[in-house]
Amino acid sequence: EVRLVESGGGLVQPGGSLRLSCAASGSGFTFSIRWMYWVRQAPGKGLEWVSRINSYGGNIDYADSVKGRFTISRDNAKNTLYLQMNSLKTEDTAVYYCSTDRWGTTRGQGTQVTVSS
Repeated sequence: EVRLVESGGGLVQPGGSLRLSCAASGSGFTFSIRWMYWVRQAPGKGLEWVSRINSYGGNIDYADSVKGRFTISRDNAKNTLYLQMNSLKTEDTAVYYCSTDRWGTTRGQGTQVTVSS
């Protein structure tokens, strides 16, 4: 069973930056061999896939809405996934989750990101 714990959210002005982290643990879960994902849920909307990264970080994809502004990375030695978010927009306001798939089937409790002036 995997346990995912997100952190790093907060309130930021448009144009600002945040760095999210996701600590993964659990018996039978080997972080270093898994694709990992970030998904988000804006108020009143469904889950939206944001980014994914393969096991060693050599294959990365982004949703068009965040491409060029967000950077996903991972540290397999620390079992931790990251999301560097720059040039934040009000429409990036959401609860952000790390997940083991793009649909957020298995995800943590999330971390709130609010972009507002």
